[in-house]
Amino acid sequence: MQLHNRNLPAVSFDDELSGPPSAIVDVEALIGIARRQWRVVALASAAGIALGLAYIVTAVPIYTSSINVLIDRGNGQLANQLSSIGDGSVLLDDEASVLSQVEVFGSDTIALAVVDKLDLMNDPNFNASSNGLLSSTLGAIRSVANISNWFGADSSEPVDEEVARQNAARRLVRSLEVTRVGRTYVLEIEYSSPSADLAAKIANAFGDAYLIDKLNSKYEATRRASGWLQERIAELRQRSLDTDLAVQRFRTANGLVAAGSVLVADQQLSELNSALIVAQSDTARAQARLEQIQQIVTSGVSDAIVTDVLGSSVSNELRQKYLDASRRQAQISARLGENHAQAVRLRGEMAEYQRLMFEELSRIAESYKSDLDVARAREKALAESVAQATGISASANETQVQLRELEREAETYKNLYQTFLQRYQEAVQRQSFPVTEARVITRATPSGSPSEPKKPMVLALFVALGAAIGSGIGAYREFRDRFFRTGDQVRESLNAEFLGMIPLVPTRNSGHDGITESKAIAKSNPVMRHVLDQPLSSFAETLRSAKLAVDLALTNRATKIIGVVSSLPGEGKSTVAVNFAQLLANQGNRTILVDGDLRNPGATRAIGRHADAGLLEALLDRASPSSVFLHDPVTRLGFLPAVIRHRVPHSSELLASASMRNLLQTLSGQADYIVVDLPPLGPVVDARAIASQIDGFIFVAEWGRTARKVAKQLLDDEHEIRGKCLGVILNKVDQEKMKLYRSYGSSEYYHSRYASYYREA
Repeated sequence: MQLHNRNLPAVSFDDELSGPPSAIVDVEALIGIARRQWRVVALASAAGIALGLAYIVTAVPIYTSSINVLIDRGNGQLANQLSSIGDGSVLLDDEASVLSQVEVFGSDTIALAVVDKLDLMNDPNFNASSNGLLSSTLGAIRSVANISNWFGADSSEPVDEEVARQNAARRLVRSLEVTRVGRTYVLEIEYSSPSADLAAKIANAFGDAYLIDKLNSKYEATRRASGWLQERIAELRQRSLDTDLAVQRFRTANGLVAAGSVLVADQQLSELNSALIVAQSDTARAQARLEQIQQIVTSGVSDAIVTDVLGSSVSNELRQKYLDASRRQAQISARLGENHAQAVRLRGEMAEYQRLMFEELSRIAESYKSDLDVARAREKALAESVAQATGISASANETQVQLRELEREAETYKNLYQTFLQRYQEAVQRQSFPVTEARVITRATPSGSPSEPKKPMVLALFVALGAAIGSGIGAYREFRDRFFRTGDQVRESLNAEFLGMIPLVPTRNSGHDGITESKAIAKSNPVMRHVLDQPLSSFAETLRSAKLAVDLALTNRATKIIGVVSSLPGEGKSTVAVNFAQLLANQGNRTILVDGDLRNPGATRAIGRHADAGLLEALLDRASPSSVFLHDPVTRLGFLPAVIRHRVPHSSELLASASMRNLLQTLSGQADYIVVDLPPLGPVVDARAIASQIDGFIFVAEWGRTARKVAKQLLDDEHEIRGKCLGVILNKVDQEKMKLYRSYGSSEYYHSRYASYYREA
């Protein structure tokens, strides 16, 4: 294995399964899931195939026959339903009408008619069960599981004939299917039965019963409508006569004489109003002319002209003389001077002419005044006539309100009478000439092949169902997979250096205890020497990666004290600790292995079971460490075992004691590396107690068994251990299963290329 830089970006397996919502679907992750869970999906699909085959083999074949019925709109126009009388409503649209006919086929009326016509209650083919073995078994299970059936009525009691008839009709409708053919007026009626002949007979019987029901319904409807219309027509005829007579009597009693459609009083009032408007206009015009000429006379302006002045010959003659005198006076004044006697005389004539013109204007003004008086008198007379006519009309209008009400009532009864009379004639025609809106255009024939079960479709459905269930189970297993599988998960979850993977090594016993002398390390378990027996394996490469991490992190320490810990018992930390110490010692380093697990000394049981003294004696009895050491004659590894003869309840106090500190200081003078196999973090606090005396920790997690959440929580709680954590090793890796968790670009993906550098036994 290679040493990975912890600063490189890491992608967790959780991210592969559930990335951010906006991320593109990770095809690699989906392919990986498919590789891991294909057996589950295949097994579920196989179970689906088995169930599908069982259903196909045991299912009773069903035959389907069909007829086509045309809703004939041409005949329907001749014999349409009666629309609502007098409320202006219309028939439903074609879509709703056709869909209504679909529901008619499934009605109790049609079904009971078919049951009676074919005597289906006594037909053995109709009463035979159409359930297959699988369906019958499931039905029996549901019946037993239904507690209400345990306390129901005794089935042996005789069933009423009408109840049996209704049950047969319901069974008949359950096997019936009515569909509309496209957007046409054609309905397809299909009936399914285990008997092909019975299916055809029932389908044809449904068509016949439907046509007969249409005829009966039309006859009954028109008969009921005719009787009802006769009663209403007689009543409306009398009402129409009474209301007409009431109108005429009211006119006579109130003197409401009409000229055409208008009352005489209203006509006179209208003419007087028109004459009054004209008189008011004449008065206003006369008033305006008088005011204008009076203004001219008052101002004394001789140049002001009115229409009547222009039409007056006297005024025109005086004005002409005035203008001639004015012209001669101007000429004489220009030649002889303004004081000439002739000029003075002409100015006197001009003044006289001007006086005469104003007198003529005054005379015209008097005529205007006379015209105004006449106009006002006429207007007053018309106003009085209008007021008188208005009073008469108002009185007539009050009476006319009642008249109009009587007329409306008379008109309403007249229209209703005519409408009902027309409807009655139509109803009589329908009753004498019934026509249906439908006809059968295709009769049913017995089917030559069963329509159900559709074997390919059923089998495909069961396979799809099995695959869906298998996919669901696989997805649930993936969702529940919260264990360490890849190095990326280690970096992401623990934010720690990933040192590598140690493959699962089968435990083999050499057949003897492997003890050559009392102070020698036992060699009975080859796993504890695997790093020596297989120096070119990935197992050894991972431990070399761990050594490199130790050397890089603890460069300034003369003696490096390394603690090996795990989250839970059984993750193989003792195996890793022993092999790591053997690797260090085999490389020529002075190495001491200390079994610091005073509760469950796994290293001692593996390689020092024969020891009679160890760490406890060195701590409690002040025994010399060299006197209790075990040695490996090949690698010169020193091992300080933990010989436990009884439970040690205060193991954490012993590891945190001054004696332990002094012991480690003593051993530091004798070794380059001290590897301490410590208890797991989960059950006990021993590792936390000795953490201050350890230079660095190697964290061991079992592949596929250690939950990421547990490991993260334990390391987060142990701040000192996390701060000194040099890296994480995944132990007991199943190489075959590991192939299923390799994602493209990861170090695990290229494991097959690394194999040329490894030599596994």
